[in-house]
Amino acid sequence: MLKFILIKKKDFKKLAMLKKYTFWFKTAIVLQFATGVFHTMSFLHNAEPQNNSEKTLFDLMTNYKFDFGFGFHHTMEDFMNAFSILFSVLLFFSAFINNYLLKNKLGNNILKGVISFNLFFYTIAFIAIAFLTFLPPIICTALIVISFLVSYLTILKEETKK
Repeated sequence: MLKFILIKKKDFKKLAMLKKYTFWFKTAIVLQFATGVFHTMSFLHNAEPQNNSEKTLFDLMTNYKFDFGFGFHHTMEDFMNAFSILFSVLLFFSAFINNYLLKNKLGNNILKGVISFNLFFYTIAFIAIAFLTFLPPIICTALIVISFLVSYLTILKEETKK
C-alpha cells in the first residue's frame, strides 16, 4: 500500500517538468505544427454531396463566380481555399517563429511577451473557430490556447520566485 503512495524520484522529476513554462511552450509549438499538418491534409480530401441540396450547394460554390470589379471574378470555393491556406500558413509561421525564439534562449521577459501575443491572437482565433466551424479545428485550437495559457501562467510564477 505504501508503495503506491510514495512517488518515485524519477516520477517526481517528470511532474516538475510540468511546472516549467518551456514544457508548455514547446507543447504549444508542437500543437501548432500538428494542427497545420492536419489542416493542410484537408486539401487531400474531396467532399462528395450526399443529396440534391448539397449537390446544388457544391455546384454553386465551385462554379458561380462573384464579380468584385476590376476584373476579379472568384467563387466561394476560392475564398474558402484562401482562408484555409492562410490558417495553415499562420500555424506553420507561428510554430517556426516560436521554436526559433525558444531555441535562441531569449530572456524570460521577451518570451513572456511572445507567449502573451500568441495567447491573445490564438484566443481570438479560437472564439471565431468555436462559433463558425466544427469539432476537429475547435479541439486543436483549444489545445493550443490552453498550452499558451499554462505557459503564460507558469512563466509568471517563475518570475515571482526570482
